[in-house]
Formats: sequence, structure tokens, C-alpha cells
Amino acid sequence: MFFVLSKTLYYLAMPAVWLLLLAAAVLWVRRPIVKKRLSILLLCLLLLFTNPFVINQLMRRWELPPRPLHELPSYDVGIVLSGIVQTHQQPADRVYMQRGADRLLHALLLYRKGIIKKILISGGNYDSTVTPEAEQLKQVLLLAGVPAKDIIVEPYALNTVENARYTAVLLRDHLPQGRYLLITSAFHMRRALGCFRQAGIEADPFPVDFYSTPKQTYWLLWIAPNEQSIALWGVFIHELIGYIVYDILDYL
Repeated sequence: MFFVLSKTLYYLAMPAVWLLLLAAAVLWVRRPIVKKRLSILLLCLLLLFTNPFVINQLMRRWELPPRPLHELPSYDVGIVLSGIVQTHQQPADRVYMQRGADRLLHALLLYRKGIIKKILISGGNYDSTVTPEAEQLKQVLLLAGVPAKDIIVEPYALNTVENARYTAVLLRDHLPQGRYLLITSAFHMRRALGCFRQAGIEADPFPVDFYSTPKQTYWLLWIAPNEQSIALWGVFIHELIGYIVYDILDYL
């Protein structure tokens, strides 16, 4: 029920859906004054959703900032949240990484620099016939030379709440007094930190995979319409809805 509700809210709130519904209304409505107002609204939303400056500013304020490596203390475990593998891609003889691969790559970097001693990967798969994502990512770390003894796998979580709850059980069983570093995408970090705190795990954030960028010096880049801005609005709204729903359900 929770999965269906969250996905329904997400699709209803997508900017592309709003634009399509407004465009359909403009074509369907017969009254000239209503058609004109709907057309103006459609144009305004198009200008808003295709403007890179507006969405970049919003993402910069939502995403937690990056942390310099030299300022980090030592941690017993780096917790990597999954959601970065194309699990159904074929042939299934390799791991297909997608957006967000920084979560694993930066964990490997932190491990190599001695900042984290072990890497815990959390994430399963809705399809029980497919290898859990955490298990797939473990294979990548093994190929990169990380010893199996330094990799902990949590292969059951299907969302951020379960990431936190199932990981908390593992940490309490194996490293109850450890120091933890949470590694996930910057836009997702606020929700993830809230879930882990609710599960009784105090972890420091290490945001990666940034969508926002520093302000460009060339002003035209900030006023020229950009189709990628619509997709970024979708990411932002999706995460905002997820955060609100989790807060309402007392998951944070």
C-alpha cells in the first residue's frame, strides 16, 4: 500500500504530467477566456520548468554540501545505500551501473584512504528472481580488491526506511559501538539521515552524486531554456514528496 501510494503521488506531481494535462485542457476547452488563461498558465509553467537557474538554486539549498576528505575522522563502517544498478539489464554477466554510482565509488575511495574500515551495502530487489543489488555491488568491490571480510551486505531493503531498519540490526549485532558514515546521493541525504536516526543509528553524512552545480559565470546558461531542467524538477519533487510522506508516517 505504501509503495502504491508513494508512486501514485510521485506521478501525479511530475511536471511533465502537469504540462500534458494543461496542454490537453487548452485543446479541449471551448470558452476563449478560459482557453487564454490556461494557455498563459501553460507558458508560465514551461518557462519555470525549463529554466536551469531556478531548479539549480532549489537543489543547492536541498542537497547537503560536500565534505572535504581531509576534515573527516576515521569511521568503523561506511554505509552505502543502493538504487544505482540496472538490475534487469541483460546479459546478466556483469553489473550495470547507472546514475548514483558515486555512492559506491566514493565509498571505495574512502576505504582506500583509510577513512572507513568496512563497507556496508544495503539494498535488495523487488524481483526475487534477480540478484539483490547489494550482492551485485559487493562483486564490484571484490573486483576492486576490497577483502570480503571488510564488506557487509544487507540484501533485503526495498526502500529507505528498510535500509535504516535492516542496517540497524546488522550494526547492533556486529558493531554496536562503532562510528558510522552514511553515503548516499546529496538530494537523498536528508531523508536517509532521518530514517537512520529513527532506527536508532547516529551516522555522519557523506553526500555524493550532486545534481546542483556552482553558479555559471556565463549568464546565458542561466536564462536559456533547458529540457534537462524538467527532469531535474521531477527528481526534486519526487524526493520532496518522499520526505513529506515519510514525515507524516513518522519514518523520520
